Amino acid sequence: MFGINKKVVAVIFGFLALAFVAGSVLLFTPQGQRSTQGRTEFTVNGRQVNSLDLARAQQNDPILSTNPQGLLKNLADVNFGERLVITTALLQDTARIGVSGGELRKELDTVRERFGLQKREDYDRFLTQVGYTDSQLRDELRDQIRINKRIEDIQNKAEPTEAEMKLYFELNRDQYKNEERVQARQIVLDDKATADKVMAEVRAAGADFAAIARASSRLNAEQGGALGAAAGKGEPGPVTRVVFPNAVADAVFRLRDGQISQPIEAGGRFYIVKVEKYLPAGDVQFEDVRERVKEDAKRIKGQGALEAYIEELRARANVKFAEDASFKFENPVVARVGDTEIRLAEVAQSVFANQQVPQLLQQGLGELAVQFFMPQTLEQLISREAIVQAARAMGQPFFGSKTDIANQAQLWQTRNITVSDAEVRKFYDSNLPNFTIPASARVQAVNFKKEDKARADAFRAAALRGGKLEDLARANTGTVQDFGVVNPGTMPPVPNRLVFLTRGSFPKGPLGEVSEVVKLEDESFQVLIVNDRKTEVLRPFEEVREEARQQVLATRRAEAAQKWVEEVRKAAKVENNLQKVLTALTPKEEPAQPAQGGTQPAPATPATPPNQPGSSTPASPPANR
Repeated sequence: MFGINKKVVAVIFGFLALAFVAGSVLLFTPQGQRSTQGRTEFTVNGRQVNSLDLARAQQNDPILSTNPQGLLKNLADVNFGERLVITTALLQDTARIGVSGGELRKELDTVRERFGLQKREDYDRFLTQVGYTDSQLRDELRDQIRINKRIEDIQNKAEPTEAEMKLYFELNRDQYKNEERVQARQIVLDDKATADKVMAEVRAAGADFAAIARASSRLNAEQGGALGAAAGKGEPGPVTRVVFPNAVADAVFRLRDGQISQPIEAGGRFYIVKVEKYLPAGDVQFEDVRERVKEDAKRIKGQGALEAYIEELRARANVKFAEDASFKFENPVVARVGDTEIRLAEVAQSVFANQQVPQLLQQGLGELAVQFFMPQTLEQLISREAIVQAARAMGQPFFGSKTDIANQAQLWQTRNITVSDAEVRKFYDSNLPNFTIPASARVQAVNFKKEDKARADAFRAAALRGGKLEDLARANTGTVQDFGVVNPGTMPPVPNRLVFLTRGSFPKGPLGEVSEVVKLEDESFQVLIVNDRKTEVLRPFEEVREEARQQVLATRRAEAAQKWVEEVRKAAKVENNLQKVLTALTPKEEPAQPAQGGTQPAPATPATPPNQPGSSTPASPPANR
């Protein structure tokens, strides 16, 4: 329900996703021998980050690799720098975790397999190309294993309490509802003629469906066609739609107790189904789904624990830049919600994680990304923090990441909203396309070059007589194109118009309906072969009542949640300094060159961001948060 990206931890660990894939991203960047590490650029809790590793990491950063300029470059540096600090702190924090020889060999085998390094000489050549020794690669892999162990340990220890599980169940009841089910028997046959014959037997007075299934069905015959039956038993158990092919399920779940379907074709077979009992979707009790709820709640609590761990790791990180460092960054506060600070890196990480942003940068539209995404993202972060603070006052055991807590608070706030039957019916009547099964058909096309109209005509005549489609097409120099099962608007304009927008059907032959020869936009010719044509069907209200109710309820709850969020925002004490920070980070334009003989101006330098010391090196670790 809440608008902020739910992959908060993925954003925080964005650097790790780059730095620890199949050992290290450095494997993809040949740099020569690592005989020297270069000078120290900065330290994190005393652990050095040297110029060589810094340069390699910068080259593989998806934002910095687009060569941004000006303000974008400064924002990308903050984004990159903060992730590098977190990664360095994480490596330091996990340094004492043990790694067995077997664990290391498994990861090394993964690298060998990924790069096709089965022979020793291939492996040695690979190491030379990427500028690594075997020892250095093994060190990288040990780091990866240690980090994975730490993450797994944090998440495994995040056990939800009974109160948290019950709250999660209460807020997400719909996802634990029983699906609609049927207790049914089926008769599966190989061809239409046999299906029609068996259907006549089924319709006969006093017919025993189970006995006919035992005698005729290609599936479940020994159980009298019973679906969901226990091994060796003949009584059907409750089954959901997934048991049937889609076309069969659509028909079966319209039936009620004692009703029998007509033969339904699906996948080259014909199905006759008797529904002995229809079981509608319904609520379940917490104890009935306790283990499912626990698994879901544990995953969410684990994400929250990981988010808290990363935040604590960064808060404790003591960052010191070298006096002659070539890379420095600062992370100013861009907003406050009450006593909680939101820093620039958090906004930048969310913005640069947006898939559209790198594309805009490559197109030279990076400034647009800053102007649009930065304010929007910060507003979402401010709203999330305001909701989290309001959630603490509700007295409920909300848990997980900040985003999860914000979502849970909104669900709690809107939990008592209901909708009437009249509202549901009105929604259905006003949104009929939402409940309409579109027309469909299985379509193949045979295409001919623009000089082959006569061959296209000959193919059409032959297709109406019958034969193998591929052979007929080849004999007339045509090529077969299979569109598969299509709906209106999913094919190019000409075949779409012929199949779905033209009244009536085409002449029918052994291969199916055969269209006339049509001329396409490029002056080539085409003949369509159409099978399994189905008309548009409006699902009746009674069939989709619950589906419509859920849609109306979701809309009402979203509207109520939005109104509540607006009230929370108004009540919160918010300070937004984003524009001031961006202005301060924007490099000043160089003044115009003076007339010949004049004094040369000094190079332009970025202004000092607000909330930061005036010097380029922070006086204390908190200033570099």
